[in-house]
Amino acid sequence: MFTRFSRRDYNFKLVILLMIAVIFGTVVINSADDSYTSRRIFGAIVGFILMIFISFINYDFICKLYSAIFAANIIMLLLVLIAGVEVNAAKRWMLVGGSGGIQFQPSEFSKIFMIIFIATLLDRYKQRDKINTFKCLATYAGTVGASLLLIVLEPDLSTTICVTMVMLTMLYVSGLSYKIIGLAILFGIPLFGSFLWYIQLPNQILLQDYQVNRILEFIYPDQYGTDYSQQNNSIMAIGSGQLTGKGLNTSTMATVKDANFISEQQTDFIFSVIGEELGFVGSVFVIAIILLIVLQCIKIARVAKDTKGMLIASGIGVLIAYQSFINIAVATGVLPNTGIPLPFISYGLSSLISLSAGMGVVLNISIQKSGY
Repeated sequence: MFTRFSRRDYNFKLVILLMIAVIFGTVVINSADDSYTSRRIFGAIVGFILMIFISFINYDFICKLYSAIFAANIIMLLLVLIAGVEVNAAKRWMLVGGSGGIQFQPSEFSKIFMIIFIATLLDRYKQRDKINTFKCLATYAGTVGASLLLIVLEPDLSTTICVTMVMLTMLYVSGLSYKIIGLAILFGIPLFGSFLWYIQLPNQILLQDYQVNRILEFIYPDQYGTDYSQQNNSIMAIGSGQLTGKGLNTSTMATVKDANFISEQQTDFIFSVIGEELGFVGSVFVIAIILLIVLQCIKIARVAKDTKGMLIASGIGVLIAYQSFINIAVATGVLPNTGIPLPFISYGLSSLISLSAGMGVVLNISIQKSGY
C-alpha cells in the first residue's frame, strides 16, 4: 500500500511551488476579506497534511479501487442533487453536521475522482491496444457522460466545461487516432452551431436563462447588450494596479475592492485583487507559479512508469491549467462570466483540499518515475 523511497526521490521542488501558491493565495484572500482567513489557513493545513499522506500511498493501490471511486463519485453527485444546499437556484454544496457543520462542493472532488478513474480505464484498454475501438470509446463516453450530466443538473456550467476539456485531453494523450479526432471535429463544429441556435429558442431546456444571457451577450454584444458590470469592474481593477499595484490591504474607496463593485472577490474574481493591489508584477508572479506547477506535472507525466501514472499526472496538470485559464480569462473579459476558482489561490476549501489530494497522487507518481 505504501511506497518505499529515498529522500532524493521526493519531488520537493513541486511541494515548495505548491506552498508558495497557497501562502500567496492566503495573503491575497486576507487582503480581499479577512473574515475568510482563519478558514483558509485551516483548509491549507488540512490540504497539506492530506497531500503528504497520499504521496506515500502507492498510486497502483488507489487505481485498483477505480470502480469504487467511480461509484462514490456518482453517489456523491446524486446526493447533492437530492439533499444539497440550494444557493441562487443551484444545488452545488452538501452540508454535513447540521446548520453549523461542514459545507463542501462534491463537483470539486469529482474532478479528481474522474481523472483517476478514466486514467485507469484507458490504461486497461491501452494495454490491450484497444483505445480506438468502439467498446473503449463507448465505455469512456458513457462513464464521463454520466458524471457530466449530474454536474450540469446542479447546474455548474463552468465545472462541466473544465472537466470536459480535461477528459478529452486525457483521451488524446492516451493515443486516440487522428482519424477519430478529425471526425469529431467534423461533426463537432455543426453540433456547436446547433447548440448556439437551440439555446436561443424560448423553451430550450439545456441551460438556465442567466447562462444563456451570458453566452449570447459575449458572442453578440451589439444585439444583446453588454451587461458585464462584474467583468468591467474586474478589468478596471486590474488596470488600475498598473505596474506594482496599490499595495496589499489598501482600504480606500478609490479601490474596486473596498467600493464593493465586485461581489465574492475572494473566489471567482481573486485575480482582480491581485491585479489591483500587486499590479502587473503580482499578476505575472501568480501566473508563473501556476505555470511552473503545471510544467512539473507534465514533467512527471513524461517519466511515469506506466500509462495510468502518465494520464493521472497529465490530467491533474491540465486541470490546473484549464481552470486557471478560465478563471483569469473571465476576470479579464476574455471569456463570458462563469464562476470557477483559481487553483490554490482562490478561497474555496473544497477546491483546495481536492487539488491537494490530487497533487499527493502526482507526487507518488514522481517517486516511482521510470527515470529521466
